[in-house]
This record gives sequence, structure tokens and C-alpha cells, in this order.
Amino acid sequence: MFSRKFYYMFSTEQLKEMFHVLVLFCLCCLILIGVFGDSVSVMEGDSVTLNTDITEITEDEDIWWIFGDENDLLAKKKKKKQIVSTYNGTDGRFRDRLKLDDQTGSLTITNTTTEHTGVYKLLISRAGNASKTFNVSVYARLPVPVIIRNCSSSSSSHQNCSLLCSSVVNVEYQDKNTYSCVLNNPISNQTTH
Repeated sequence: MFSRKFYYMFSTEQLKEMFHVLVLFCLCCLILIGVFGDSVSVMEGDSVTLNTDITEITEDEDIWWIFGDENDLLAKKKKKKQIVSTYNGTDGRFRDRLKLDDQTGSLTITNTTTEHTGVYKLLISRAGNASKTFNVSVYARLPVPVIIRNCSSSSSSHQNCSLLCSSVVNVEYQDKNTYSCVLNNPISNQTTH
């Protein structure tokens, strides 16, 4: 495998150490790929589809969808036996919400809630096993903020008013005595003037 010249440049211990460093490097890369998989954001109540990027499952491919740190089995497809199964999750949070595409193996979660936020793993068995990770964030729908005016009169015929924005700490002053109150998350916002 190694030429004699290369082998004599390094001792057996040095080669073992280089091998261990290489293995550690590969494991770190795999962990980072799992942690930094595809990120998907969706609003509560919407559907989200996690795509396998496969056009058609072949007879020698089986697919599993796993959720969270507990490795909760959500769905599996055994192509050779034509078996497609979806599961509710151990705590039932996926009940009547999962659809597995028969041809591609893509997983759709319908009527999402914030409980569906988490890491989803796709495992595909084939000649070379493959995997893919999805980091799904489900955001609650935002209410329209309400600006509440609280005024008190002073004896010098001046009126002192304070504005309070419901659900938010601050109210932003615009020009010409116009104020706005904004609620937002990474994929939507609601504003009241």
C-alpha cells in the first residue's frame, strides 16, 4: 500500500497517530454535516415537505425518517416489499400529520405546530448508505399588535400619555406623532401604526 520510501519516513507509531487524526477529522466532519443540515422554516399550521432529492426509489433502496435526539421512527419505505409505514411518534405529536411520497420517499408534515421543531434525519440504505439532515423551525403565528394609550391629566392643563404595545416591550416613534408597534419572527411580521 505505501511505498517503502514513504514507510521509512514515518515510524509505525507516527502512522498510527496520523490514522487516528484522520479518523477523528472524518467523524468531526460527519457530526458537522448532521448539525448543519438543510434548514427549513415554516409557519404554524402550514405544511412542510422534506425532500430526499431522489426521483424514484429503486428496488435495492429502503428509506427511514427519524426525528429528534430520541431517534423516534416516523416513517419507513421498503421498496422491494412495497411497504410504506408512518408512525405517530412516541408521544403522538405526529398523529395524522405524516405523508410519505411513494415514489421519492420525501416526507410531508401537515398542519405543523411548534412541537414539530427539531432535527429530522433521512437514512437511505443502498450500495453506499446515504443520509441527510433537516433542521426544521416552526414559528407560531403572530397576533396583530395593539397599541394601548394611557393618559393622565395634570393641573396645568397638560396631558401626559404613555403608549404600551401589547406583547412587545417597545413602541417606535415615527414622525408627526405617529407610532408603530411591530411583532416579528424570522419569517413574518405584524405591524400596527
